[in-house]
Amino acid sequence: MSEITERADARKAQRADNEKPKSLLHYLGIGISAGLFGLVLLVGALVIVIPNLAGATPLTVLTSSMEPGLPPGTLVVVKPIATNDIAMGDVITYQIESGKPGVITHRITGITNSSDGTRTFTLKGDNNDVADELAVLPIQVVGKLWYSVPWIGNVSNFVNGDGRSWLVPIIAVALFVYAGFMIMSGIVSGARKRKRTRARAEREAERAASIHAVTEVDAVDPVDNRVRLG
Repeated sequence: MSEITERADARKAQRADNEKPKSLLHYLGIGISAGLFGLVLLVGALVIVIPNLAGATPLTVLTSSMEPGLPPGTLVVVKPIATNDIAMGDVITYQIESGKPGVITHRITGITNSSDGTRTFTLKGDNNDVADELAVLPIQVVGKLWYSVPWIGNVSNFVNGDGRSWLVPIIAVALFVYAGFMIMSGIVSGARKRKRTRARAEREAERAASIHAVTEVDAVDPVDNRVRLG
């Protein structure tokens, strides 16, 4: 019976250890890790995965010509579109010169249909007083604005520009610090668990010794019922 009681007590102690509330530092580390991981996944999806799957092009707004909707630093994702599907009010990106990398993202303010079926487009920045100087030909059109992400363009430019030389070491140091934090948390948690295990083992040993001592004291010698003659 005493063995059953000891086992039950041991199970209760184990459950108490498992259910012991974690420290605030533990939950803070988990929250920061989950938040950073989720943010990286979201940015990666918006900037890389989704554009690649859709055949779209991510670009960074560099000027204030489309403020307030698309301020400098905004990442715009431009999706290819048939020029016949372009409508008044659409925001499109076009090459300044056909076949060259320079592009502008402005809003359609005018569409001209020629007798031979070709279309040309007049564009203007939302923050500009006058329309762009030259009409845009269909061959210059890169695509239509699909979606935009504020500030991410600045991050992209920074990482790919002068900031690369010191940003990478900072990220590496931060990762090492985080790894050290997680290792130390594991060591501290393991030490506490071992301490609790030792304390529980000592309590169980003391309890077993007490039970054994009580059992010996309460033991009764067999009664000698033999009859002595003479």
